[in-house]
Amino acid sequence: MKRREFITLLGGAAAWPLAAGAQQTTMPVIGFLNAQTPGDVSYLVAAFHHGLNEGGFVEGQNVAIEYRWAERQTERLPALTADLIYRRVSVIVAGGGATVAAIATTGTIPIPIVASFGGDPVKLGYAESLNRPGKNVTGVGVSSIDLEAKRLELLHELVPSGLIAVLSIGDLFRTPKDN
Repeated sequence: MKRREFITLLGGAAAWPLAAGAQQTTMPVIGFLNAQTPGDVSYLVAAFHHGLNEGGFVEGQNVAIEYRWAERQTERLPALTADLIYRRVSVIVAGGGATVAAIATTGTIPIPIVASFGGDPVKLGYAESLNRPGKNVTGVGVSSIDLEAKRLELLHELVPSGLIAVLSIGDLFRTPKDN
């Protein structure tokens, strides 16, 4: 082996630990965007943490969370979303009226947005259609009044001779501030 080849080999071996250290993966960051105040939705934040824990994610251990609160000032939402984009979050969890601003601000950037919808996501502008949403938004649709009649019709077809009762569970979701 010639001297130059030996020095090159030695230099490469010495640099290997540095290269390996630079390739370590970083902790994923979740952007949590909400139009309310932290006190308004503390029960939702607790449920969010519980869901993350069930999925094996613990804040500070294997996931970081960047919280942004508009403090009921919705005009602040685009700037707060832009800040999350600047911080290169992996996903944005939008709630409390922040979904529209998150979609508008991330329009051409492929950052996924997770939200809950209080109605038809197509009518609300969150998706182009249910089959092909066409946007970077996913989430859970909360039952819509428009669908209740159809659900009862389908239930009656499945159980034509059965008794159907409808219970309202809205009171279970109220917070002390709602009363």
